[in-house]
Amino acid sequence: MLRLLGWIFGFGMFVALAGVAVAAVYLTTVSAGLPDYTVLKDYQPPVTTRVHAADGTLLAEFARERRLFQPIETVPPLLVHAFLSAEDKDFYSHGGIAIDGVFRALRDNLMARLDGNTAIQGGGSSITQQVAKNFLLTSEQTWDRKLQEALLAIRIESTFSKDRILELYLNEIFLGLNSYGVAAAALNYFDKALYELTLSEAAYIAALPKGPNNYHPFRRPQAAIERRNWVIDRMVENGYATPEEAAIAKDEPLNVIPRAGGSQLYSAEYFTEEVRRELAKLYGEDQLYGGGLSVRTTLEPRLQEYARKALMDGLIAYDHGKGFRTPVASIEIGEDWGLDVAKIAPLSDVPEWQLAVVLEMGSNEASIGLRPDGLAGGAVADDRIVGTLSGPEIKWVSKPLQDILKVGDVVYVSPVSGKTGIYTLEQVPEIEGALVAMDPRTGRVLAMVGGFSYALSEFNRATQALRQPGSSFKPIVYAAALDNGYTPASVVLDAPVEIRNADGSIWRPENYAQEFYGPQTLRRGIERSRNVMTVRLARDIGMPLVAEYAKMFGVYDTMQPVLAMALGAGETTDMRMTAAYATIANGGRKIVPTLIDRIQDRYGVTVYKHDQRLCQGCEATDWHGQGEPLIVDNREQVLDPMTAYQITSMLEGVVQRGTGTAARVLNRPVAGKTGTTNDYKDAWFVGFTPELAVGVYVGYDQPRSMGSSVTGGTFAVPIFTEFMQKALEGTPPSQFNVPSGMTTAWINPNSGVKAFDGEAAIEEAFKPGTGPNLITSVIGVDVNAFDAIQRQQLMQQQYGSGFTTQPGGQPSQGGANQPVYDRTTGQWVYPGRGGLF
Repeated sequence: MLRLLGWIFGFGMFVALAGVAVAAVYLTTVSAGLPDYTVLKDYQPPVTTRVHAADGTLLAEFARERRLFQPIETVPPLLVHAFLSAEDKDFYSHGGIAIDGVFRALRDNLMARLDGNTAIQGGGSSITQQVAKNFLLTSEQTWDRKLQEALLAIRIESTFSKDRILELYLNEIFLGLNSYGVAAAALNYFDKALYELTLSEAAYIAALPKGPNNYHPFRRPQAAIERRNWVIDRMVENGYATPEEAAIAKDEPLNVIPRAGGSQLYSAEYFTEEVRRELAKLYGEDQLYGGGLSVRTTLEPRLQEYARKALMDGLIAYDHGKGFRTPVASIEIGEDWGLDVAKIAPLSDVPEWQLAVVLEMGSNEASIGLRPDGLAGGAVADDRIVGTLSGPEIKWVSKPLQDILKVGDVVYVSPVSGKTGIYTLEQVPEIEGALVAMDPRTGRVLAMVGGFSYALSEFNRATQALRQPGSSFKPIVYAAALDNGYTPASVVLDAPVEIRNADGSIWRPENYAQEFYGPQTLRRGIERSRNVMTVRLARDIGMPLVAEYAKMFGVYDTMQPVLAMALGAGETTDMRMTAAYATIANGGRKIVPTLIDRIQDRYGVTVYKHDQRLCQGCEATDWHGQGEPLIVDNREQVLDPMTAYQITSMLEGVVQRGTGTAARVLNRPVAGKTGTTNDYKDAWFVGFTPELAVGVYVGYDQPRSMGSSVTGGTFAVPIFTEFMQKALEGTPPSQFNVPSGMTTAWINPNSGVKAFDGEAAIEEAFKPGTGPNLITSVIGVDVNAFDAIQRQQLMQQQYGSGFTTQPGGQPSQGGANQPVYDRTTGQWVYPGRGGLF
């Protein structure tokens, strides 16, 4: 018997040792493949990049995993207690493995085997084990993986503090609605910061780690409420909430309001998308969607609203002139018309309009049903609101409503002010456009609208649409001339000219009115937008010089030096044109437009700033009587400040007397230039005050004529004016700065000579060493500003081959053959022949 007992004991010891050996080998094998848990020390979770306006308004968030890192010190105890109650009540006392959780898991797996289910049942993992799984392991359900999870949990507990482990967990856990971490979940489910969460809300978030889809607030609301209430009960058991507090919280509905992604300011979608592209270009997609960047943009929300409305009003007004086209859609009216019309998605960024379906037609009016609001989770509101579409209120439609609409047609409508239940018809315009508003001193883009609706078309016409600027390019030509010997009073001949192209064809440029106006001052030429004299001017100074100026101003990267380009035949963008005019407005300093002021990384360190000016004395540690810091503007000076003022003054004349007179209603100094391209395909106005530079472009996406009555002055200027009236409201008018050293003289605007007392005159600014044209006789003027060769050819053509000029360009036959300006008639004449010049 003793021998048998000894044999049994020995065999048991052998089995035990063998078991230990096998277990040791197994543990060694399993642990050999464990990942390095020390990487958690340097773990940087992907964090949402947030984009803000200049005033701090949140514009957009960019993330593949919506996550906002929250240090454990800033997580409210209420939320910590909710998670501990739901997931691991003994977290702060165990060594990484919750023993009760292990036994519970063993029980669940045993019961599953008895039921014939051989799959490994989840659950039982401590928070530390979940950290090991979420950060270092896969989600496969195997015994090897569960053992690795336990081993890693023990090692993690020996290395990291409990608070650090909890911090990792609360910032990494997936909680549904693309929310990673508790801070993102609070925003995405309740649009709240963590400290604003109620007991009910905190308990619901803590209920989600078990399976967000199992407790989805819209697809499975009852299960979600039951799980939330279970968490609340556990919090009461653990002493984290009183029964009274729990009862109140359990009676509350879920109150989940999903937070919208993308742009948070409906008028700024084009702006935020341009910022997104810029960030991707600077830092790449990974940093954009996971780097946790904090981006402060240049956008002023108030100006953005004004810009959007001004452009929309202009586009709608033009479109109304074309009449009604077709409804948005046509549907069959079923038992519930609300559900039918709800299937049609409206333009999300045009909240002023609503979709409506025609229910009944009357005599020039229709009964309509407004599209019901959508609820969270895709449901449709129960309300069915009806109204009346009144024909007399639709001023832009000449036909009776019954001639253009029928029952079942879905259209856009908007309420008539002051008339309850009465609506007017709206229509999405086919015409498109863009508006850019920029600080001319810095290049900060304060507002940008790239089209009528971003929801309709994401194509940004402010930055992506390449269009001919037409006559709005002319200030670049005139600036080059003023920088190279011309003055605003210089005279250039506006008369027929033929240009032989490289292919042998002849180009004969024409003015808008298809007339010629003889000698014109540069000021008159730009005010009246004379094409032919601009071509002559460009030929005189040379197109290579014009091309160089266009590059310096940023209008084109490279420009073909052909004369047609002097009239804006090349293609550029609204953003580039606005920046070019801003360069003129600020005295000739190169403007590089920017939508971003500064970028900070996830730690708050500034990694980018647009303002590269030098600040001498800004780094002083204390004050000991020194003066103010000196800001050194190190931007490139691309234009003489005196030239910049001269061209600004001439562009003021465009508004006062030329093609941009519609902007005079602003009653402040405004400079700008209109532009209209061939066949009226594009219309422009780019203008500025000392405070703002604004570029407006309008045209079809697939270029076609807008009609012979549509020009920059009639279409683009009113949009510019509407925006500026609101943008500068309350801002006192300020004058353009005149550089020191310039002289002024009163000039006859027709001749460029110094004005006599009592006659019409314009005050002109001149650089040192220049001045008005000289009087060479009682009624004659110096004509040195004329192109000598062209002048001689024209004179010989009109007055005979005996007309010649001396090398200096003066007529060789004295006063009899000299073109003169007659102050009585206000015309240039040729006295020897008695004819007009």
